[in-house]
Amino acid sequence: MHDLIFRAWKNKNLLFYVVLIPLSWLFAGLTALRRFLYRVGLLRSYPLPVPVIVVGNINMGGSGKTPVVIWLVNQLKAHGYRPGVISRGYGVKVTHPKRVEITSQPSEVGDEPVLIARKTGCPVYVSADRVEAGNSLLKMHPECNVIISDDGLQHYRLQRQIEIAVVDQQSQQNSRLLPAGPLREPYARIASVDAVILNGNDSEYVQAGHLMQLVASNFYNLLNPDVKQAVSYFKDKQVVAVAGIGKPDRFFKQLQALGLQFTERAFDDHYDYTRQDLSNIKCDALIMTEKDAVKCQTFAEAHHWVLPVEAKIDGRLLPMLLLKLQQKTNE
Repeated sequence: MHDLIFRAWKNKNLLFYVVLIPLSWLFAGLTALRRFLYRVGLLRSYPLPVPVIVVGNINMGGSGKTPVVIWLVNQLKAHGYRPGVISRGYGVKVTHPKRVEITSQPSEVGDEPVLIARKTGCPVYVSADRVEAGNSLLKMHPECNVIISDDGLQHYRLQRQIEIAVVDQQSQQNSRLLPAGPLREPYARIASVDAVILNGNDSEYVQAGHLMQLVASNFYNLLNPDVKQAVSYFKDKQVVAVAGIGKPDRFFKQLQALGLQFTERAFDDHYDYTRQDLSNIKCDALIMTEKDAVKCQTFAEAHHWVLPVEAKIDGRLLPMLLLKLQQKTNE
């Protein structure tokens, strides 16, 4: 179904005009109604006792939110804050708020929350209800003085003091709402957020946003993460790159930019890898993203490698966020 809809977007076929466009109009109406009900108070939203920063997007699929959350946590910690992170935990059923440990299974709490916990060391809680997740986190970690919501731009039940929207090229190429396009809300929604982060430098909104690049460092071995190698290590090897993320082409292009020669294997976003999935791939070196790696750790082999990336965001953003956060804290 996923591929069928994407082909309809690209080819503008009968399915697109007869089915997807009318459904998109209906979705737009329901989205507008829901926002209106929250705005006038007929649907209730709830505050947390500390400032909340939402890092989200308006389009389906990966736009780079998780690297932004990790960057933001580390920057806030460096400036004396004690952040905690809440998340829905994509693709998992969590009946009550649950703390994410660095040893947690992604199948139980989600792959992105595990990655955030490992990369930041801060408290991370997951729940479909982010208000409950935030309150549970603060109950167990009263030292936290700011909450970052990984995704949740459309989770209006949770009041927020700062909104950050992460935008990529896909959300600009097709400006239609689901299911006729990738947007969860109209593109005009980003005009109301506090900051727009542009993943890549090909956006028409460069002047209005903050550019982000995902910068790669040395590869590390999944079986023994202390072992690191530069790209030259793979020069004479048969390499296969796998990606189970929202935009696998972004990962593959990054590997190509490093000069790596490899065969591509794309899986669905948040794909739940099995040992057999990887053992069936015959190669000298198998390379994956960090998001994939947290799901493959338990069956890692010596030829499995990971390419870590770090968000680099233009220097105008952090001072603005710190100022806004200080103002919100003093209100």
